[in-house]
Amino acid sequence: MRAVLGGGIALLGVAAAVLLVGPMRSEAKDYGQSGQTFPIIEPDLLSTIEARLRRAEASGELARMNDVFAKRVEAKVRRPQPVEGITPARTARSWDYDPTVAIERDIRDQKGNLIAAAGQKINPLDFVAVRQDLVFIDGDNAAQLAWATARYTDLKAKIIFVNGSPIEQMTAKKRRFYFDQEGKLTGTFGIEHTPAVVSQAGKVMRVSEMVIKPGSPG
Repeated sequence: MRAVLGGGIALLGVAAAVLLVGPMRSEAKDYGQSGQTFPIIEPDLLSTIEARLRRAEASGELARMNDVFAKRVEAKVRRPQPVEGITPARTARSWDYDPTVAIERDIRDQKGNLIAAAGQKINPLDFVAVRQDLVFIDGDNAAQLAWATARYTDLKAKIIFVNGSPIEQMTAKKRRFYFDQEGKLTGTFGIEHTPAVVSQAGKVMRVSEMVIKPGSPG
């Protein structure tokens, strides 16, 4: 311990001398080992991972894991995670959704010409028309599914599930269905109950939650 402390003090003294005297001619010298050294025994991380993968492949574990992963992905595609908080409508209600947005920064074309200035408000419905209604239903609710398919054709509306398996129903009904992934659309329009219909009404989108009467598919 004294030898170590003595060496440390000596090094500090040398450093102080260098700082006070100024630049000195450097010479390469071998001062020997200042302490005990140890060999690096930690294996390379990539080599470890590769070895484990080889063992898993040889034992068949890798193939089993891939099969389990593929089945989970297929299950998620066939039956996505239901949109949380959506329940059947008990009371009819309607409201308007204004899609107008405020531009955060200037938008220019490739030549630098100003297309839209920061702060300017733009309504997409000034430029495009939404010709198909958006119909949100619980795909596992037989009454809602029957109501939507009887009332709307593929040309008239896009039927969007908030729960259930659109792929299974596409096979059964021979028509296209969609799914509101992560509730992005229902969250945007403020929909809390199904069935709900979103349709263009001039410069806004009219949102209506409807109550289905028992025994009435249309």
